[in-house]
Amino acid sequence: MSPLPVAPRDSNLFTGDRSKYETAPCSARHRSASEGPAARRRGSDDCALGLKQTLCAITLRFLLAVDLWLSKKLGVCACEDSSWGGIRPLVRLVEVSGHEVPWFIGTLYSLLRGETTGEREIMFNLAFALLLDLLLVRAVKRLVRRRNPPQPRSDIFSAFSVERYSFPSGHASRAGMCARFILVQLADTTAMRVLVLGWAVSVSLSRLLLARHYVTDVGFGLAMGYCQYSVVEKLWVTRDRLLDLLLMLLGQLPGWRS
Repeated sequence: MSPLPVAPRDSNLFTGDRSKYETAPCSARHRSASEGPAARRRGSDDCALGLKQTLCAITLRFLLAVDLWLSKKLGVCACEDSSWGGIRPLVRLVEVSGHEVPWFIGTLYSLLRGETTGEREIMFNLAFALLLDLLLVRAVKRLVRRRNPPQPRSDIFSAFSVERYSFPSGHASRAGMCARFILVQLADTTAMRVLVLGWAVSVSLSRLLLARHYVTDVGFGLAMGYCQYSVVEKLWVTRDRLLDLLLMLLGQLPGWRS
């Protein structure tokens, strides 16, 4: 019986493949050794940056959750069936006192009926401050585009008076700006100062009680209105400056030049 044929050993079957698999880790080690501390430092920086971004995202989500929870708790006059629904008409009256329409009407009336130049100057700058506040609030709302809290369908007033976006609160911004304006320019007694501050706080709080805004909307609005008066104070229009401005504008007309 003849022996079975034995396949010849291929020396490259083991040596060739082993060298191929052995050279790959060696080349990787050489690359890691050549890159050295720079690659490790780059990796640690990327890891730290990713960790910071994660912590910032978690913190922001936590603050937004607290904002939503606190705003929901404060909305006790959102509708007639709410826990404090009985005082809803009074809270809405306070809300209307901070609306832009009554303030513009009252300011223009006082401007036209002013007896002295000083009174007209103050009213003119108050009208300018109200217009500046209106434009800035609209611009920030268009930029942020944060939706209002859901309103009850039975509230017809909110359907016509509440804007689409909520950040920042225009009532709170107007209340903060007008309160500081009056405290600096008009309030001369302690009782009047206390009354003005109480009004500003009441208007801002009414937006939360009626669930018109979130807490961050009202807080940012108050801070924004307070800072706006600094801008108005720097751009204060006096009688002489107003006359110079009118003369400059009239000088641009062809008929006025001739």
